[in-house]
Amino acid sequence: MALLECKNVCVNYGSFEACKNVTFQINQGDYLCVVGANGSGKSTLVQATLGLTKIKSGSILRNKIGIGYLPQKNIISRDFPATVKEVVLSGCTANGKIFFSKNDRENAKKQMARLGLDSIENRPFSDLSGGQQQRVLLARALCAAKQLLVLDEPVTGLDPVVTDELYSIIRKLNKEEHIAVLMVSHDVHRALQNATHILHMNNEPLFFGSASEYQKSQFYSTMSNIEVCETHLCTHCGTDCNATHIHLPGKFKHD
Repeated sequence: MALLECKNVCVNYGSFEACKNVTFQINQGDYLCVVGANGSGKSTLVQATLGLTKIKSGSILRNKIGIGYLPQKNIISRDFPATVKEVVLSGCTANGKIFFSKNDRENAKKQMARLGLDSIENRPFSDLSGGQQQRVLLARALCAAKQLLVLDEPVTGLDPVVTDELYSIIRKLNKEEHIAVLMVSHDVHRALQNATHILHMNNEPLFFGSASEYQKSQFYSTMSNIEVCETHLCTHCGTDCNATHIHLPGKFKHD
């Protein structure tokens, strides 16, 4: 039985169709990357699957699973006055709890050890580097992620070394702990290195299937010729962008 299943999901913002007729499912051990250009509905879809955004039509089935979520815009301020341990422990409130039990504290300790944070558990969150803070927030999400970890652009703003490290941690969680992963990413090449499945969005799904099938598709051959950078993924590139300019399949076009 699927951990998460979406059938013909549509999400509107007023008259604008942010997501249209999206169907996919995630099973235990899957690693699904949602790719596509800016404004293609990736983050909206993720928020809808979590019940954070109302859907217009279709259905979303979540089979009473523990879901951990690391949003693109963190709900915890970078200068939040709390220790690493307190931030990680707050992830246990994702299950609707107000007070922390002994099991909650043991769970938080386990996640800190898993991500190598136990030696800095008493340090102020605000004193950490961007990479360390993102690792703490990932540990926080893992406190609730019994079966599924949802990540929206988790490496945005991180340097290449920290990015590699974070991807490695997520891959290990998926391979060794069998935690299913749903990740929004602009980096198609990275997605293919790590993911078992790809969902390519352009407000409606252009492709959903295995990573190996996607690599043979017209959508990948198009995306792989485009430099994956914030500048080029916008509708208009700057004069300093040397990436190949080609039209993507679907409604969205690069100039």
